[in-house]
Amino acid sequence: MNLLNNLTPVVKSFLMLNVILFIITLLAQMQGIPLSHYLGGFVFNSPFFQPYQIVSYFFMHGGFFHIFFNMFALVMFGPVLEQVWGPKRFFIFYFVTAIGAYFLHQLVGYIEVHQIEEQLYAAGYNDLYALRDSIHLNSDGSLSYNIFVPGTENLVRSYIAGISVPVVGASGAIFGILVAFGYLFPNTQLMLLFPPIPIKAKWMVLIMIGIEIWSLIQDNPSDNVAHLAHLGGAIFGIILVLIWQKSSKRFY
Repeated sequence: MNLLNNLTPVVKSFLMLNVILFIITLLAQMQGIPLSHYLGGFVFNSPFFQPYQIVSYFFMHGGFFHIFFNMFALVMFGPVLEQVWGPKRFFIFYFVTAIGAYFLHQLVGYIEVHQIEEQLYAAGYNDLYALRDSIHLNSDGSLSYNIFVPGTENLVRSYIAGISVPVVGASGAIFGILVAFGYLFPNTQLMLLFPPIPIKAKWMVLIMIGIEIWSLIQDNPSDNVAHLAHLGGAIFGIILVLIWQKSSKRFY
C-alpha cells in the first residue's frame, strides 16, 4: 500500500505501538483483564487515576473503527508534517497535543465530578470514601458498588460514571495533526471517504471542528465520544503551530 510505503520514522513507530497495544488489549480482554481500565485516562479526582495514564491513554483504543480512523489519519497526514518539521518536532507536537487534550477534557471532568460530590454531601453522603471503597472492578471491566443512601441511585450512577469511565485514544493528537495540516496546507485537495467528494484541507478541518463543537453543545447522554478532548488537541495544535511559525509562509 502506497501510504504505508511512505511512512516516516516517528509516524511508523506510533502506528506500530498503537496497533500492538490494541492487539494486546484484545488478548488481555479474552483473559478477563480489562487493560483499558489500567491504561486509560481517568479524571484527576478518581480513585483509579494514575499519573502514567496521562501518556498511556493515547496509545489505547476502544474498538476497531476507533483505532482504524485514528491510524488512517495519522498515516495520511502525519508523514507530511514530520517531513516539514523533522522527527523531533513532530514527536513533541504529537505528545503536546495528546496531553493537552487530556488535561482540557479531564479538567472539565474534574469540575463535573466535584459538583456531583457536593450534591452527594447534601444528600447525606458524609463519607464518600465508603462509596469509593465499595466499588469493585469485575473481570469483564464492569463495576459493582453499593448505594448507601436510598433515593440517590441516579446521582450515584452519575458519580460512578464520572470517576470510573476512562478516556482512551489518540484522537486528541490526531485533531492536532489535522489542524496543523489544514493551517500549513490549506488549499491541498483531499478526497473524503464518506462521501467520496473532493474538498480543500482548510474546509475539511473547519467542518470537523464545527461538528465537534455542535456535538459538545448537544451533550447527548448516549454519546460516549470525548469531543472536548478532540477540541483540546485542536486548540493545543494550532497554538503550537503558531508558535513555531516564524513567518507568514504557507505551504500549498
